[in-house]
Amino acid sequence: MERERFKKRIADLTEQINRHNYLYYVKSAPEISDYDFDMLLKELEQLEKEHPEFASPNSPTKRVGGDITRKFETVTHRYPMLSLSNTYSREEIIDWENRIKKLSEVPPAYVCELKYDGVAIGMRYKNGELVQAVTRGDGTAGEDITTNVRTIKTVPLKLHGNYPDEFEIRGEIFFPVENFNKVNQERAAAGEPLFANPRNSASGTLKSQDSAVVASRGLDCYLYGIYGENLKFKSHSEAVNAAGSWGFKIPDTAKNMIAVRSSIDEIMDFIQYWEKNRSDLPFEIDGIVIKVDEYNQQNELGFTAKSPRWAIAYKYKAEKVETVLNEVTYQVGRTGAVTPVANLQPVLLAGTTVKRASLHNADQIEKLDLHLGDFVYVEKGGEIIPKIVGVNLEKRKASHGKIQFIENCPECGAALVRREGEAQHYCPNEYHCPPQIKGKIEHFISRKAMNIEGLGPETIDLLYNKGLIKNYADLYDLTFEQLVELDRMADKSASNVLLGIQASKNIPFERVLFAFGIRHVGETVAKKLARHFKSVDKLKAAGFDELISVDEIGEKIAVSIQQFFSDEKNERILEKLKSNGICFEMDTTAETSNTLQNQTFVISGVFQKVSREKLAELIETNGGKNTGSISSKTNYLVAGENMGPAKLAKAKQLGVKIISEDEFLAMISQ
Repeated sequence: MERERFKKRIADLTEQINRHNYLYYVKSAPEISDYDFDMLLKELEQLEKEHPEFASPNSPTKRVGGDITRKFETVTHRYPMLSLSNTYSREEIIDWENRIKKLSEVPPAYVCELKYDGVAIGMRYKNGELVQAVTRGDGTAGEDITTNVRTIKTVPLKLHGNYPDEFEIRGEIFFPVENFNKVNQERAAAGEPLFANPRNSASGTLKSQDSAVVASRGLDCYLYGIYGENLKFKSHSEAVNAAGSWGFKIPDTAKNMIAVRSSIDEIMDFIQYWEKNRSDLPFEIDGIVIKVDEYNQQNELGFTAKSPRWAIAYKYKAEKVETVLNEVTYQVGRTGAVTPVANLQPVLLAGTTVKRASLHNADQIEKLDLHLGDFVYVEKGGEIIPKIVGVNLEKRKASHGKIQFIENCPECGAALVRREGEAQHYCPNEYHCPPQIKGKIEHFISRKAMNIEGLGPETIDLLYNKGLIKNYADLYDLTFEQLVELDRMADKSASNVLLGIQASKNIPFERVLFAFGIRHVGETVAKKLARHFKSVDKLKAAGFDELISVDEIGEKIAVSIQQFFSDEKNERILEKLKSNGICFEMDTTAETSNTLQNQTFVISGVFQKVSREKLAELIETNGGKNTGSISSKTNYLVAGENMGPAKLAKAKQLGVKIISEDEFLAMISQ
């Protein structure tokens, strides 16, 4: 009877302490004083000492640490812990979203989360109790650090609520900045070397053999990814909210730490908000993670060998490093633009080894006053290729020669030209300079243009080198026999290429116009020109004044269009495309109106009756203008559910009229 009483008291104390621990560390809403909490914990420690047979492996007394682990066991993950693909610009996120839309039948919603600069962890729970915590390791297997993780106050040892019988939850363990600074102050006072940064310190702490050391450091965590068999959740956001109800510390929606978004603009609002405010957080982040919310769509999108297709990480500005400039080489693009590239002494930057950096143009070389052998500062910001941002003049040697920009094309030898008012040098030999020819063909077949699948830069290179194509119109002369003779081109691949070429004849006129590769005519400009002139023949016949009268068409674009159509070589290429059945006219059977003429709209949020894409189409086919950002020229904000708070605030500030989906549909129905 006495034993049962002690057993019950230990169980009751464990439940009370777990509850108060959760209220204090996770909810920041304590109900008792620190003294009263300590008294409860002290009583439990004493009872467990006297009756160790009743002590649970997940007792709250384990949070003080003291267990020694000589060697961490390697554990294979039940579900691989894959890394995410990184991006550094809005354009890369747009490309990622476009790939998703192409693979998914339903426009997805996205979850935006903070990218915590810590240590990834996977924790397995069974019957509501923590049974194992494993590091990411190599993604396939990690180390069992359960003893150390038990000491982290925000990790629940016993769950409450309606949780699954068995599951794994993943998240990030990190070193709060305040605790990190406190530890460094103590180390400085003791004459010990300081820790370098919170992330590395958190990783090292979790590998400590003495769990008491881990307990003393004050690590923290956020948990957000749930894995298991037969889970009933339909979306990531639903699962995260459920985890919060079980006792986990999850990202706080009220503090905008996690949010469901439906568009690139709303995703960028979230990214820009935290880029501006991340210094206010009590921990470090190095970016934002964007995920497709619905699990069915995640499963549909699947994985690559290294990362999920349904998630991507946006990384904030990386650190700057110093290395040596060995050489400058030059690349020629499809428009003939010549770009200098710095070849560097390999150096580690943002987790990757950097060997090259962009120099942009001759003015940039002159501005930096670059000399061969210079010690240069390299930064990886919003570009895939890092850039040189400065020179360490103190290390420059007098014998190092100043870099002079080249005068002739490195590919064909033609004398370079520099057009008035432009920073770039160009090779004018566009019909005989190989990189320009191949670049134009690659642009023509690209996804946003003719979308010819099965062809890529390597295949284009082979076709050009064998003399099978000299311009993009020649693609329509290719035969099965020619294709199968190419290296690594099997029968099925050759057939797929020919099917892709045939299918491109159904591409609408506005994308065909973009595919031409007219200088300064991007995707948006091509759309405006196509809708205004309706056909290639009318665009070709347009005078300068008529061209610049089109919305957003300036003098530079107008001159470029006229130069393109006045060139005899281009005329022959276009005639060949036309004879092969390429669409050179707008589909005039589609219904249009001027109901929204001279009205500018911005769309934000999730809609019930029509998709965002359909709303944009309805705006344009009814004569309105759809833009991505709010300005003083915006007439209406079409607001759906979960719209970005920054966009809503700006609309109110500028006095932009905010309308619902139903109100918009009523406008065009009239």
